[in-house]
Amino acid sequence: MLIRNRRLRTNEVIRGLVRETSLTPNDFIVPLFVVEGKNIKEEIASMPNYFRYSLDLLEKEVKELWDLGLKSVLIFVKVPDNLKDNKGTEALNKDGLMQRAVKTIKDAVPEMLVMTDVALDPYSSYGHDGIVENGYILNDPTKEVLAKMSLSHVQAGADFVAPSDMMDGRIKAIRELLEQEKHFNAGILSYSAKYASAFYGPFRDALDSAPGFGDKKTYQMDPANREEAIKETLQDIEEGADMVMVKPGLCYLDIVREIKNTVNVPVAVYQVSGEYSMLKAAAEKGWLDHDAVMLEQLTAIKRAGAQMIASYFAKDAVKLL
Repeated sequence: MLIRNRRLRTNEVIRGLVRETSLTPNDFIVPLFVVEGKNIKEEIASMPNYFRYSLDLLEKEVKELWDLGLKSVLIFVKVPDNLKDNKGTEALNKDGLMQRAVKTIKDAVPEMLVMTDVALDPYSSYGHDGIVENGYILNDPTKEVLAKMSLSHVQAGADFVAPSDMMDGRIKAIRELLEQEKHFNAGILSYSAKYASAFYGPFRDALDSAPGFGDKKTYQMDPANREEAIKETLQDIEEGADMVMVKPGLCYLDIVREIKNTVNVPVAVYQVSGEYSMLKAAAEKGWLDHDAVMLEQLTAIKRAGAQMIASYFAKDAVKLL
């Protein structure tokens, strides 16, 4: 035999030299959950070893992340029930929890890249990503609130806003308002291909944001569709998105590769709560090697075309890397 492919697999040194995909701390966006109060670090029951932080402990957490080489965070807030309504009024509060969280992080680590979740479900009395009327989620009134919400986050110091709502036209509305207010450098990471997935359950526990009625299938994408993801993503780029995201991760790597092959902007993947919790549960049972499977999954996501990964495994992964 003249060709023996196994020569390039003989030992770890040669395998490392020819490795096509490598993970680094720069690949990760760290999701962070924030709550009101002081000295709070509470574990999320359905997400073992992942926590909600009050602002004082959030400051300590982001400093630790920075020391580990993790330089980007994505912020989500758990809003008290008494502040929720159908219009997401609290989302526009300049002294709201999200706005204070952004300022806390920027004061603690000014160089940290701060991204913020833009959607109404944490603020909605209905748990939906938009304003509800007669059981229907309204598109156009919602996108106007999302634009104002984005502006509020940027005014608080956010570097990027990350609309996760899947309302039509919301990227254009956000971009136009940011331009109008002269926030020319504010970025948009759009959840362009966000599927109506069953993998989001633990996340909704974390923020108490499960829909109060029905589901989210009238605005999030049908998991059976591929071409629709390309259409949605191209539209978001035309409307002013700087980066695009596919969510969830592992079950949608074909979509990641399709989008990567089609667009000329950075592509992100959100490895969601269900993916995290499944591995944690299997590892606790002794059925899977936690660290080996974690790194294999993350490598697969990057190999598929993701230039950045929002992952609850980020801290664990970089410690190993």
